[in-house]
Amino acid sequence: MKHLLLTLMLLLTFNGCQDKKNDAKAQAEHDAQVAAQAKAEVRAEYEAKQAAQKAKLEAQKHTKLNQMGVDMHNGTIIIDTNKTKSFFDTLNQKMEIQMKKISDDLQKGIIDAKEEGVQINNEHITIDLNKTRNLLEIWGQKIQSFAKEFDEVAQTLEVNTSKGH
Repeated sequence: MKHLLLTLMLLLTFNGCQDKKNDAKAQAEHDAQVAAQAKAEVRAEYEAKQAAQKAKLEAQKHTKLNQMGVDMHNGTIIIDTNKTKSFFDTLNQKMEIQMKKISDDLQKGIIDAKEEGVQINNEHITIDLNKTRNLLEIWGQKIQSFAKEFDEVAQTLEVNTSKGH
């Protein structure tokens, strides 16, 4: 009976050790899965930040100041005179074309600006107040954004000059 009891105790003891080994393996696998998941989350967050920063830099490339040849990076202003000259030449050409068209139409007594809500011909004058109001709102928004960009440039210049002294 003693031998039987002793044998049974040994079997249960070894069985308990085996369970601890299995539990340790399961815990290690679980820890590895959690670590892999945390690593993937951190990587995704990092990539999202990188994408947002890249999008911000891309958006800065398309600002009016950048189109005019003015770049601002880390407190320095770089003016590309060739790009600035090209911007103003292009703007001048567009304005000349529009002014010539408007002048010719006025000579004929015809104004056809359907998008803006105004049509004038030899017989009728038509003004769509809804479209005209929308045009004025859009112009106002564009002027505000343009003024805001110049304000930001002025503030950046103030900060740079105050740092320099």
